[in-house]
Amino acid sequence: MDRQKTMGRLKKRAEFLAAAGGARASRRGFLLQKRDRDGEVGPRFGFTVTKKMGNSPERNRIRRRLREAVRLAAAPHASLRADYVLIGRRAALSQPFEDLVRDLISGLASFDRPPASTPSQRSTTTAPDGGRTRRLAAPNEPALMGPTDRSAERSDR
Repeated sequence: MDRQKTMGRLKKRAEFLAAAGGARASRRGFLLQKRDRDGEVGPRFGFTVTKKMGNSPERNRIRRRLREAVRLAAAPHASLRADYVLIGRRAALSQPFEDLVRDLISGLASFDRPPASTPSQRSTTTAPDGGRTRRLAAPNEPALMGPTDRSAERSDR
């Protein structure tokens, strides 16, 4: 079987480090990292499993399961000009393979969604005393006290 025709691979450390600076999607069995790139067309994948995940047979089994999930499901869902790195977790050993594939598809799809915004984002300002950041109170909240305000509130003991 010719792997070059099925999927591009990341092999150099610099490629893995570049992907580490990109977007992330955390799933039960792995952490997925993505880096958009210029150049040749076709997604490329890299796989890594640290020694914390177990001995070499366990790490290799995690890596094989992740490679097979990518082979089966990634082609229609991966961006054509992107590098992906899957960092295997121990849960990938015991997780049902169908769930692993489903997690991979949802992880790849999460990169296409716009980031979720929180409904009530409050602004912050820099305090004049030492550059500490304070959250401004909403109109219906009492004002927040800074470190100097609390000392004035205490009575003499």
